[in-house]
Order: sequence, then C-alpha cells, then structure tokens
Amino acid sequence: MYLNFVESFKLALTSTLLICAIGYPFGYFMAKLPAQWKKRVMLLLMIPFWTSSLIRLYGWIIIFRANGTLDKLLMGLGLTDSPLKLLYTYPAVVVGMVYALLQFMILAVYSSAEKMDWSLVEAARDLGATPLKAFLTVTLKLTLPGLLSGVILTFIPSMGLFFIADILGGNKVVLVGSLIQDQLMKAHNWPFAAALSVVLMILTSLMISLYKRVTHTTELEGIL
Repeated sequence: MYLNFVESFKLALTSTLLICAIGYPFGYFMAKLPAQWKKRVMLLLMIPFWTSSLIRLYGWIIIFRANGTLDKLLMGLGLTDSPLKLLYTYPAVVVGMVYALLQFMILAVYSSAEKMDWSLVEAARDLGATPLKAFLTVTLKLTLPGLLSGVILTFIPSMGLFFIADILGGNKVVLVGSLIQDQLMKAHNWPFAAALSVVLMILTSLMISLYKRVTHTTELEGIL
C-alpha cells in the first residue's frame, strides 16, 4: 500500500507540474484575448467534455499503439526506424492525465486572470520594473488563487483516476484509486477501501486549507 501511495504521489506531482507549465500560460493569454476570441477558445475547451472521457482515452490507444498514428508519423519523418513501445508505459499514463485534467487548470487560471486589474501591471512597468519582475511581483500574485485552485483540481484526481492508468498503463501503473477499486470489487474488503478513501479526503482537506491560508479566500477560483 505504501508503494502505491508513493507511485500515485509521483504520478500526480509529475502530471500537475506539466499541467501547470501548459495550462497557466494558456489561461493567462486566453484572458488577454478579445471578447469574441475568448468565447471561441472557451467553446473549444468545452467541446471535449461533450464526449465520454473513456472514449477520448481510447483514442490515445490508437495513437500510442505499435504501428499506430504516432509511430507512422515518426517513421515517416525518419526519426525512428521501428515501432516504439509507447502504449502501457508510464509516459503514456502521464499524457493521459495531462489530457484529462488540463482544462481544469486553464479555466481556473483564466477565471483569476480575467478579473485581474491590468493597470497594475502597467503601473509597475511605468515605475521601472522589467517585464519579468512585473510578472513575478504583480501578475503572478494576482493569479495565484487560480493557479493553486488548478493545482488542487488536478493533483488530487491524478491520484485516483485509476481508469486512465488501467487503459494507458495496463497493470504496470497502480494508483491509489486502482487499489481502492480492487479492494471493493475483487477482495470485497470494504473497510480497507473506506480507509484509503478517507486518506484521500484528508489530503484534499489539507490542500484546501493550505489554499485558504495562502490566498485568504474561502472559494476555489474558477469553481465557486
């Protein structure tokens, strides 16, 4: 069980860092778009939710499998000579996690950046701050609630979305969610499964408490 928690934590941390690296710039620049383009980009973000996540994940199997879409593309470009073993690997699970949870980070950061007073950034630049310093001292602080909210909405689910690990990782990547499912459906050990669920709930409560302490707010940005 300890190893499952460690592996789940590593996977959640890796996925969350990648989601932050992609989602924060996306949400930030999305907030600076004209109103018409904001609606279009928002629609593009919402369209994937109209389809079951399981169906979308099976699409990644077509991409990652041997002689699949990605293999043909790489071999066509001359980057590889033979099919790669991408499916049922740790990187495939990470890609699946990022794909499934990226929208939550983008929407949380966008909600925070969209309400930001951009004149404060201009004032910092007028007072001699470099673009980087203005970003770190003004923009990052004002959008921190959205960033932390996105971290909560991606880190905790990354530890429990066992179906992603099952579909893209096979039996090689076992998360806490997978362990809970096995205890419920196979071992029928409901007390142990309930105890694991409580541990995840406690971890969620701790992260929300930390969020409230850092941001001095009681609402998750972009959700409530």
